[in-house]
Amino acid sequence: MQVETDGLRTLEEVEAFVNRHAGAEIKAPGRAAAYAQIGTVVRRFAYWKRRRAEQGLLRRYLQLTTGLSESQLTRLVGRYLREGELQDRRRGPAEGFRRKYRLQDILLLAETDALHGTLSGPATRKLLERAWKVFGDCRYERLAQLSNGHLYNLRRHSSYERRMGSKTRTRPTTVAIGERRRPRPEGRPGYLRVDSVHQGDLGRVKGLYHVNVVDDVTQYELVGTVERIAERFLLPVLEGLLGAFPFEIRGFHSDNGSEYVNYRVAGLLDKLRIEEQTKSRARRCNDNALAESKNGNVIRRYLGYGHIPARHAARLHACTFGVLSPYLNYHRPCYFPRERADRRGKVRKFYAYNDIQTPYEKLKGLPEAASRLRAGVSFEALDREAYARTDNEAARELNAASDALFRELRTDCR
Repeated sequence: MQVETDGLRTLEEVEAFVNRHAGAEIKAPGRAAAYAQIGTVVRRFAYWKRRRAEQGLLRRYLQLTTGLSESQLTRLVGRYLREGELQDRRRGPAEGFRRKYRLQDILLLAETDALHGTLSGPATRKLLERAWKVFGDCRYERLAQLSNGHLYNLRRHSSYERRMGSKTRTRPTTVAIGERRRPRPEGRPGYLRVDSVHQGDLGRVKGLYHVNVVDDVTQYELVGTVERIAERFLLPVLEGLLGAFPFEIRGFHSDNGSEYVNYRVAGLLDKLRIEEQTKSRARRCNDNALAESKNGNVIRRYLGYGHIPARHAARLHACTFGVLSPYLNYHRPCYFPRERADRRGKVRKFYAYNDIQTPYEKLKGLPEAASRLRAGVSFEALDREAYARTDNEAARELNAASDALFRELRTDCR
Protein backbone atom coordinates (compact mmCIF):
# COMPACT_ATOMS: atom_id res chain seq x y z
CA MET A 1 0.00 0.00 0.00
CA GLN A 2 0.99 3.66 -0.27
CA VAL A 3 0.80 6.01 2.73
CA GLU A 4 1.06 9.75 3.27
CA THR A 5 4.20 10.75 5.19
CA ASP A 6 4.55 14.49 4.57
CA GLY A 7 2.39 15.47 7.53
CA LEU A 8 4.67 14.01 10.22
CA ARG A 9 6.34 16.78 12.21
CA THR A 10 7.18 15.37 15.63
CA LEU A 11 8.91 12.26 16.91
CA GLU A 12 5.67 11.19 18.62
CA GLU A 13 3.91 11.16 15.26
CA VAL A 14 6.81 9.21 13.73
CA GLU A 15 6.65 6.62 16.56
CA ALA A 16 2.91 6.25 16.13
CA PHE A 17 3.38 5.79 12.38
CA VAL A 18 6.03 3.08 12.90
CA ASN A 19 3.85 1.22 15.42
CA ARG A 20 0.77 1.48 13.20
CA HIS A 21 2.45 0.18 10.04
CA ALA A 22 4.88 -2.34 11.56
CA GLY A 23 4.82 -5.47 9.41
CA ALA A 24 2.77 -3.83 6.65
CA GLU A 25 3.90 -4.01 3.02
CA ILE A 26 4.40 -0.41 1.93
CA LYS A 27 5.10 0.31 -1.73
CA ALA A 28 8.71 1.54 -1.92
CA PRO A 29 9.46 4.62 -4.05
CA GLY A 30 12.16 4.79 -6.67
CA ARG A 31 15.81 5.42 -5.83
CA ALA A 32 15.61 9.18 -6.45
CA ALA A 33 12.50 9.52 -4.27
CA ALA A 34 14.12 7.41 -1.55
CA TYR A 35 17.21 9.63 -1.54
CA ALA A 36 14.98 12.75 -1.34
CA GLN A 37 13.02 11.21 1.55
CA ILE A 38 16.23 10.51 3.48
CA GLY A 39 17.41 14.11 3.03
CA THR A 40 14.04 15.51 4.09
CA VAL A 41 13.85 13.43 7.29
CA VAL A 42 17.47 14.15 8.27
CA ARG A 43 16.92 17.92 7.89
CA ARG A 44 13.41 18.11 9.34
CA PHE A 45 14.22 16.23 12.54
CA ALA A 46 17.85 17.43 12.89
CA TYR A 47 19.04 13.85 12.92
CA TRP A 48 22.62 14.78 13.92
CA LYS A 49 21.35 16.28 17.22
CA ARG A 50 19.21 13.35 18.28
CA ARG A 51 20.02 10.73 20.86
CA ARG A 52 20.83 7.20 19.76
CA ALA A 53 17.35 5.84 20.50
CA GLU A 54 15.73 8.68 18.54
CA GLN A 55 18.10 8.12 15.60
CA GLY A 56 17.13 4.45 15.65
CA LEU A 57 13.45 5.38 15.52
CA LEU A 58 14.05 7.65 12.50
CA ARG A 59 15.98 4.87 10.70
CA ARG A 60 13.11 2.42 11.30
CA TYR A 61 10.76 5.02 9.88
CA LEU A 62 12.93 5.46 6.80
CA GLN A 63 13.22 1.70 6.45
CA LEU A 64 9.43 1.46 6.24
CA THR A 65 9.01 4.34 3.81
CA THR A 66 11.94 3.73 1.44
CA GLY A 67 12.18 -0.08 1.39
CA LEU A 68 15.95 0.07 1.96
CA SER A 69 17.75 -2.22 4.37
CA GLU A 70 19.14 -1.11 7.71
CA SER A 71 22.75 -1.27 6.53
CA GLN A 72 21.91 0.71 3.37
CA LEU A 73 20.20 3.41 5.43
CA THR A 74 23.09 3.67 7.87
CA ARG A 75 25.50 4.14 4.97
CA LEU A 76 23.30 6.65 3.10
CA VAL A 77 22.49 8.74 6.20
CA GLY A 78 26.19 8.93 7.00
CA ARG A 79 26.97 9.98 3.46
CA TYR A 80 24.31 12.68 3.56
CA LEU A 81 25.70 14.06 6.82
CA ARG A 82 29.22 14.19 5.32
CA GLU A 83 28.37 15.54 1.85
CA GLY A 84 25.08 17.41 2.38
CA GLU A 85 23.36 15.63 -0.53
CA LEU A 86 22.66 12.21 -1.99
CA GLN A 87 23.21 11.47 -5.65
CA ASP A 88 22.84 8.27 -7.61
CA ARG A 89 26.43 7.31 -8.41
CA ARG A 90 25.53 4.55 -10.79
CA ARG A 91 26.40 5.07 -14.44
CA GLY A 92 23.87 4.48 -17.13
CA PRO A 93 24.02 1.31 -19.26
CA ALA A 94 25.27 3.27 -22.28
CA GLU A 95 28.27 4.59 -20.37
CA GLY A 96 29.41 1.22 -18.98
CA PHE A 97 32.61 0.79 -16.98
CA ARG A 98 35.53 3.05 -17.74
CA ARG A 99 38.57 1.17 -18.88
CA LYS A 100 41.82 2.28 -17.33
CA TYR A 101 44.02 0.13 -19.55
CA ARG A 102 43.50 0.46 -23.28
CA LEU A 103 44.29 -1.73 -26.24
CA GLN A 104 47.72 -0.19 -26.73
CA ASP A 105 48.55 -0.99 -23.08
CA ILE A 106 47.59 -4.65 -23.60
CA LEU A 107 49.69 -4.88 -26.73
CA LEU A 108 52.59 -3.19 -24.91
CA LEU A 109 52.33 -5.77 -22.12
CA ALA A 110 52.32 -8.56 -24.70
CA GLU A 111 55.42 -7.09 -26.34
CA THR A 112 57.21 -6.92 -22.98
CA ASP A 113 56.27 -10.52 -22.15
CA ALA A 114 57.43 -11.71 -25.56
CA LEU A 115 60.80 -10.02 -25.10
CA HIS A 116 61.41 -11.30 -21.58
CA GLY A 117 59.82 -14.75 -21.85
CA THR A 118 56.67 -14.09 -19.75
CA LEU A 119 58.16 -13.66 -16.30
CA SER A 120 56.21 -13.86 -13.07
CA GLY A 121 53.72 -11.13 -12.25
CA PRO A 122 55.89 -9.15 -9.79
CA ALA A 123 58.92 -9.36 -12.07
CA THR A 124 56.87 -8.11 -15.04
CA ARG A 125 55.45 -5.26 -12.97
CA LYS A 126 58.99 -4.23 -12.06
CA LEU A 127 59.93 -4.16 -15.75
CA LEU A 128 56.94 -1.95 -16.55
CA GLU A 129 57.71 0.34 -13.63
CA ARG A 130 61.37 0.67 -14.65
CA ALA A 131 60.40 1.42 -18.25
CA TRP A 132 58.47 4.48 -17.04
CA LYS A 133 60.42 5.67 -13.99
CA VAL A 134 63.98 4.73 -14.91
CA PHE A 135 64.04 4.95 -18.70
CA GLY A 136 61.31 7.58 -19.17
CA ASP A 137 59.21 5.73 -21.79
CA CYS A 138 55.88 7.58 -21.69
CA ARG A 139 54.02 4.62 -23.20
CA TYR A 140 54.37 2.78 -19.89
CA GLU A 141 52.87 5.51 -17.67
CA ARG A 142 49.61 3.64 -17.03
CA LEU A 143 51.18 0.18 -16.96
CA ALA A 144 53.64 1.34 -14.30
CA GLN A 145 50.70 1.37 -11.84
CA LEU A 146 49.40 -2.07 -12.87
CA SER A 147 48.51 -4.36 -9.97
CA ASN A 148 49.61 -7.97 -9.83
CA GLY A 149 46.07 -9.32 -10.05
CA HIS A 150 45.03 -7.13 -12.97
CA LEU A 151 48.19 -8.04 -14.85
CA TYR A 152 46.90 -11.60 -15.13
CA ASN A 153 43.49 -10.26 -16.19
CA LEU A 154 45.15 -8.44 -19.08
CA ARG A 155 47.09 -11.57 -20.00
CA ARG A 156 43.75 -13.35 -20.50
CA HIS A 157 42.52 -10.67 -22.90
CA SER A 158 41.87 -11.85 -26.45
CA SER A 159 44.12 -9.14 -27.91
CA TYR A 160 47.00 -10.28 -25.69
CA GLU A 161 46.50 -13.93 -26.69
CA ARG A 162 46.40 -13.03 -30.40
CA ARG A 163 49.62 -11.06 -30.03
CA MET A 164 51.39 -13.82 -28.10
CA GLY A 165 50.08 -16.68 -30.24
CA SER A 166 48.44 -19.89 -29.13
CA LYS A 167 49.76 -21.70 -26.05
CA THR A 168 49.79 -25.41 -25.42
CA ARG A 169 49.32 -26.18 -21.78
CA THR A 170 51.36 -28.90 -20.13
CA ARG A 171 49.51 -32.18 -20.38
CA PRO A 172 50.12 -35.09 -18.04
CA THR A 173 51.59 -38.11 -19.76
CA THR A 174 50.80 -41.67 -18.93
CA VAL A 175 53.88 -43.77 -18.24
CA ALA A 176 53.07 -47.29 -19.37
CA ILE A 177 55.55 -48.85 -16.94
CA GLY A 178 54.25 -50.83 -14.02
CA GLU A 179 50.73 -51.44 -12.82
CA ARG A 180 49.29 -48.99 -10.32
CA ARG A 181 48.20 -51.27 -7.48
CA ARG A 182 49.41 -52.93 -4.31
CA PRO A 183 51.34 -56.21 -4.60
CA ARG A 184 49.37 -59.37 -3.92
CA PRO A 185 51.92 -61.89 -2.59
CA GLU A 186 49.28 -64.24 -1.06
CA GLY A 187 51.79 -65.54 1.46
CA ARG A 188 54.57 -66.19 -1.07
CA PRO A 189 58.03 -64.61 -0.72
CA GLY A 190 59.61 -62.72 -3.58
CA TYR A 191 57.37 -59.62 -3.74
CA LEU A 192 59.76 -56.79 -2.97
CA ARG A 193 59.17 -53.23 -1.81
CA VAL A 194 61.87 -50.69 -2.69
CA ASP A 195 62.50 -47.11 -1.67
CA SER A 196 65.36 -44.59 -1.61
CA VAL A 197 66.66 -42.73 1.45
CA HIS A 198 68.69 -39.56 1.04
CA GLN A 199 71.42 -38.63 3.52
CA GLY A 200 70.92 -34.95 2.83
CA ASP A 201 72.84 -32.19 1.05
CA LEU A 202 75.09 -29.72 2.83
CA GLY A 203 75.61 -26.53 0.89
CA ARG A 204 76.92 -27.56 -2.50
CA VAL A 205 78.06 -30.98 -1.31
CA LYS A 206 75.63 -33.64 -2.44
CA GLY A 207 74.69 -36.46 -0.08
CA LEU A 208 74.54 -40.14 -0.97
CA TYR A 209 71.45 -42.36 -1.23
CA HIS A 210 70.53 -45.71 0.30
CA VAL A 211 68.49 -48.23 -1.66
CA ASN A 212 66.27 -50.19 0.72
CA VAL A 213 64.71 -53.40 -0.64
CA VAL A 214 62.46 -55.50 1.63
CA ASP A 215 60.33 -58.57 0.96
CA ASP A 216 56.62 -58.17 1.66
CA VAL A 217 56.07 -61.54 3.38
CA THR A 218 59.33 -62.42 5.16
CA GLN A 219 60.67 -58.86 5.72
CA TYR A 220 63.96 -60.12 4.29
CA GLU A 221 65.84 -56.86 3.73
CA LEU A 222 68.90 -55.81 1.75
CA VAL A 223 70.37 -52.30 1.85
CA GLY A 224 72.76 -50.78 -0.68
CA THR A 225 74.27 -47.33 -1.08
CA VAL A 226 74.78 -45.29 -4.25
CA GLU A 227 76.41 -41.97 -5.01
CA ARG A 228 73.42 -40.76 -7.03
CA ILE A 229 70.07 -42.21 -7.97
CA ALA A 230 70.94 -41.69 -11.63
CA GLU A 231 70.80 -44.82 -13.76
CA ARG A 232 74.54 -45.35 -14.10
CA PHE A 233 74.93 -45.47 -10.30
CA LEU A 234 71.64 -47.10 -9.37
CA LEU A 235 71.28 -49.97 -11.84
CA PRO A 236 74.44 -51.95 -10.89
CA VAL A 237 73.66 -51.75 -7.17
CA LEU A 238 69.98 -52.59 -7.74
CA GLU A 239 70.91 -55.61 -9.84
CA GLY A 240 73.29 -56.79 -7.10
CA LEU A 241 70.61 -56.42 -4.43
CA LEU A 242 67.97 -58.30 -6.42
CA GLY A 243 70.44 -61.06 -7.18
CA ALA A 244 71.39 -61.48 -3.50
CA PHE A 245 67.94 -62.59 -2.31
CA PRO A 246 67.94 -66.34 -1.61
CA PHE A 247 64.48 -66.87 -3.12
CA GLU A 248 62.97 -66.22 -6.53
CA ILE A 249 61.83 -62.65 -7.11
CA ARG A 250 58.30 -62.40 -8.47
CA GLY A 251 57.32 -58.75 -8.01
CA PHE A 252 58.92 -55.31 -7.70
CA HIS A 253 56.96 -52.46 -6.11
CA SER A 254 58.01 -48.81 -5.72
CA ASP A 255 56.46 -45.42 -5.43
CA ASN A 256 56.09 -43.25 -8.55
CA GLY A 257 59.63 -41.85 -8.52
CA SER A 258 61.32 -41.82 -11.90
CA GLU A 259 64.43 -43.52 -10.51
CA TYR A 260 62.48 -46.82 -10.49
CA VAL A 261 59.67 -46.18 -12.97
CA ASN A 262 61.72 -46.02 -16.17
CA TYR A 263 62.59 -48.23 -19.12
CA ARG A 264 66.09 -49.08 -17.87
CA VAL A 265 64.75 -50.53 -14.62
CA ALA A 266 61.93 -52.23 -16.51
CA GLY A 267 64.54 -53.79 -18.80
CA LEU A 268 66.55 -54.97 -15.78
CA LEU A 269 63.47 -56.61 -14.27
CA ASP A 270 62.72 -58.29 -17.56
CA LYS A 271 66.31 -59.51 -17.77
CA LEU A 272 66.01 -61.03 -14.26
CA ARG A 273 62.66 -62.56 -15.25
CA ILE A 274 60.71 -60.76 -12.58
CA GLU A 275 57.06 -61.27 -13.44
CA GLU A 276 55.45 -57.98 -12.43
CA GLN A 277 56.27 -54.38 -11.64
CA THR A 278 53.79 -52.35 -9.62
CA LYS A 279 53.75 -48.79 -8.33
CA SER A 280 51.83 -46.96 -5.64
CA ARG A 281 48.40 -45.51 -6.30
CA ALA A 282 47.56 -41.85 -5.86
CA ARG A 283 46.38 -40.87 -2.36
CA ARG A 284 47.08 -44.38 -1.03
CA CYS A 285 49.98 -43.72 1.31
CA ASN A 286 49.96 -47.28 2.67
CA ASP A 287 50.81 -48.89 -0.67
CA ASN A 288 54.53 -48.75 0.13
CA ALA A 289 54.23 -48.49 3.91
CA LEU A 290 56.50 -51.46 4.66
CA ALA A 291 59.48 -49.89 2.90
CA GLU A 292 58.75 -46.51 4.46
CA SER A 293 58.65 -47.98 7.96
CA LYS A 294 61.92 -49.81 7.37
CA ASN A 295 63.47 -46.52 6.24
CA GLY A 296 62.84 -45.04 9.65
CA ASN A 297 63.31 -48.09 11.84
CA VAL A 298 66.43 -49.44 10.11
CA ILE A 299 68.18 -46.90 7.90
CA ARG A 300 67.75 -43.90 10.21
CA ARG A 301 68.37 -45.98 13.33
CA TYR A 302 71.75 -47.29 12.17
CA LEU A 303 72.89 -44.57 9.75
CA GLY A 304 71.23 -41.49 11.25
CA TYR A 305 69.96 -38.30 9.64
CA GLY A 306 73.25 -36.46 9.23
CA HIS A 307 74.79 -35.49 5.94
CA ILE A 308 77.18 -38.02 4.37
CA PRO A 309 78.97 -36.82 1.21
CA ALA A 310 78.30 -38.80 -1.95
CA ARG A 311 81.98 -39.59 -2.46
CA HIS A 312 81.78 -42.07 0.44
CA ALA A 313 79.12 -44.22 -1.24
CA ALA A 314 81.47 -47.18 -1.84
CA ARG A 315 82.49 -47.31 1.83
CA LEU A 316 78.88 -47.13 2.96
CA HIS A 317 77.81 -49.80 0.50
CA ALA A 318 80.43 -52.20 1.86
CA CYS A 319 78.94 -51.68 5.34
CA THR A 320 75.23 -51.65 4.49
CA PHE A 321 75.34 -54.60 2.11
CA GLY A 322 78.12 -56.61 3.71
CA VAL A 323 77.46 -56.13 7.44
CA LEU A 324 74.08 -54.46 8.08
CA SER A 325 71.99 -56.61 5.71
CA PRO A 326 73.13 -60.01 7.14
CA TYR A 327 72.47 -58.73 10.66
CA LEU A 328 68.96 -57.63 9.72
CA ASN A 329 68.02 -60.94 8.12
CA TYR A 330 69.65 -63.44 10.47
CA HIS A 331 69.81 -61.73 13.86
CA ARG A 332 67.25 -58.93 14.19
CA PRO A 333 63.73 -60.13 15.17
CA CYS A 334 60.68 -58.57 13.50
CA TYR A 335 56.99 -58.47 14.30
CA PHE A 336 54.73 -60.36 11.90
CA PRO A 337 51.02 -59.53 12.05
CA ARG A 338 48.05 -61.84 12.07
CA GLU A 339 44.63 -60.88 10.85
CA ARG A 340 41.47 -61.49 12.83
CA ALA A 341 37.86 -60.41 12.23
CA ASP A 342 36.14 -58.71 15.14
CA ARG A 343 32.46 -59.02 16.08
CA ARG A 344 31.42 -56.55 13.39
CA GLY A 345 33.37 -58.37 10.71
CA LYS A 346 36.14 -55.79 10.43
CA VAL A 347 39.55 -57.38 9.82
CA ARG A 348 42.13 -56.17 12.32
CA LYS A 349 45.82 -56.92 12.67
CA PHE A 350 47.37 -58.03 15.95
CA TYR A 351 50.92 -58.93 16.90
CA ALA A 352 51.57 -61.95 19.08
CA TYR A 353 54.79 -62.52 20.98
CA ASN A 354 55.14 -66.03 19.59
CA ASP A 355 55.16 -64.64 16.05
CA ILE A 356 58.27 -62.51 16.61
CA GLN A 357 61.11 -64.03 14.58
CA THR A 358 63.95 -63.12 12.24
CA PRO A 359 63.23 -62.80 8.50
CA TYR A 360 65.28 -65.93 7.87
CA GLU A 361 63.22 -67.91 10.40
CA LYS A 362 60.05 -66.63 8.75
CA LEU A 363 61.35 -67.78 5.37
CA LYS A 364 62.16 -71.27 6.67
CA GLY A 365 58.74 -71.55 8.27
CA LEU A 366 56.76 -70.90 5.07
CA PRO A 367 54.97 -73.84 3.41
CA GLU A 368 57.15 -75.50 0.77
CA ALA A 369 59.95 -73.06 1.63
CA ALA A 370 62.70 -75.14 -0.01
CA SER A 371 60.93 -75.05 -3.36
CA ARG A 372 60.91 -71.24 -3.34
CA LEU A 373 64.71 -70.89 -3.13
CA ARG A 374 66.81 -69.93 -6.10
CA ALA A 375 68.61 -72.59 -8.05
CA GLY A 376 71.87 -73.47 -6.32
CA VAL A 377 70.74 -72.10 -2.92
CA SER A 378 69.95 -74.44 -0.02
CA PHE A 379 68.95 -73.99 3.58
CA GLU A 380 72.05 -75.90 4.65
CA ALA A 381 74.29 -73.20 3.20
CA LEU A 382 72.06 -70.45 4.58
CA ASP A 383 72.09 -72.09 8.04
CA ARG A 384 75.85 -72.01 8.13
CA GLU A 385 75.78 -68.26 7.52
CA ALA A 386 72.85 -67.61 9.86
CA TYR A 387 74.23 -69.53 12.84
CA ALA A 388 77.95 -68.85 12.37
CA ARG A 389 77.74 -66.23 15.15
CA THR A 390 75.29 -65.37 17.89
CA ASP A 391 72.97 -62.39 17.73
CA ASN A 392 75.14 -60.47 20.20
CA GLU A 393 78.30 -61.25 18.27
CA ALA A 394 76.65 -60.06 15.05
CA ALA A 395 75.51 -56.88 16.79
CA ARG A 396 79.01 -56.23 18.13
CA GLU A 397 80.43 -56.75 14.64
CA LEU A 398 77.91 -54.31 13.20
CA ASN A 399 78.59 -51.70 15.89
CA ALA A 400 82.36 -52.04 15.47
CA ALA A 401 82.09 -51.72 11.68
CA SER A 402 79.76 -48.73 12.03
CA ASP A 403 82.02 -46.97 14.55
CA ALA A 404 85.09 -47.54 12.40
CA LEU A 405 83.27 -46.30 9.31
CA PHE A 406 82.05 -43.09 10.90
CA ARG A 407 85.46 -42.41 12.43
CA GLU A 408 86.94 -42.63 8.95
CA LEU A 409 84.22 -40.33 7.61
CA ARG A 410 84.82 -37.73 10.32
CA THR A 411 88.56 -37.84 9.72
CA ASP A 412 88.11 -37.53 5.97
CA CYS A 413 85.66 -34.62 6.26
CA ARG A 414 87.94 -32.46 8.41
